[in-house]
Amino acid sequence: MYLELIVTLSIVSAAFFAAAFFMTQRVKRHLKEMEEVLKEVKEGNGNRRILAASRELTAPLAYEINEIIVSYEDRIVSLRQAEETNKQLMTSLSHDVRTPLTTLIGYLDAVHKEVVTGKDREEYMETARRKAHDLKAYIDVLFDWFKLNSNEFTLKMTIVEAAELTRNILIDWIPVFEDKQMEYIIDIPQQPFPVRLDMDGYMRVINNLISNVISHAHADQIKIALEKQGGKVKILLSDNGAGIEKEDLKHIFERLYKCDKSRSEKGSGLGLSIVYQLVTKMNGEVTAESEPGKGTAFMLTFPLAD
Repeated sequence: MYLELIVTLSIVSAAFFAAAFFMTQRVKRHLKEMEEVLKEVKEGNGNRRILAASRELTAPLAYEINEIIVSYEDRIVSLRQAEETNKQLMTSLSHDVRTPLTTLIGYLDAVHKEVVTGKDREEYMETARRKAHDLKAYIDVLFDWFKLNSNEFTLKMTIVEAAELTRNILIDWIPVFEDKQMEYIIDIPQQPFPVRLDMDGYMRVINNLISNVISHAHADQIKIALEKQGGKVKILLSDNGAGIEKEDLKHIFERLYKCDKSRSEKGSGLGLSIVYQLVTKMNGEVTAESEPGKGTAFMLTFPLAD
């Protein structure tokens, strides 16, 4: 009896130690594989992953390492995209600031050195004034973009009456529309539209969209309308201008994207990107529809406040 028990215990012990040995060897091999994968990732190969069946002892560790690798790769991609964007921005900045500044200095030098006099002098001064304002507008947009993409940017969200706020913004644009002989149609109901917004951010959005129409649409009519749509307020800003090609329409909210590459000296390519970022940060949505030769419509929607 005792002999049989000893034999049985010996067999069980041998089986246990054999299983433990094989399991230990398997864990060692898996740990070695993890070490090799991590070494490759460290050397720049972020496509490597650690394979492990769910029943494996090391599976939780393998899955966690894989998640860290994916997160690491996502950050690398984001950094590369940011680096490429910054390169494009610096190239754009160099051209968009240097060119008008050089022209501005040329006009002012001609006036200062009395190369032009009388009526020509007045025209040179007026041209220099307009170019100075264009340059300031570009720099303002540039600073807005940098601020939006910094960690220090914050919005002051408060409940505002969107209809009244929109009317106040448009009042300042009416003289501009009239000066450019643009027909303007403003359809804003008398009913209140309480919306949680950052007032300065909303003003920038509307101003940027209108500036975009005036600078690039070649339109002689602009329409701004507000309406309630379910639990949201919808702001429509449309024109009857040149419109945007279907392929360009997909990219208009991207940074530095310009629909008309031949007009590279006009605009920063940042205005609509700023609109998109601000609207998103205010929990809204912005979309665009366009048909070449018939015009473009921008739609903004924001949730109505409770």
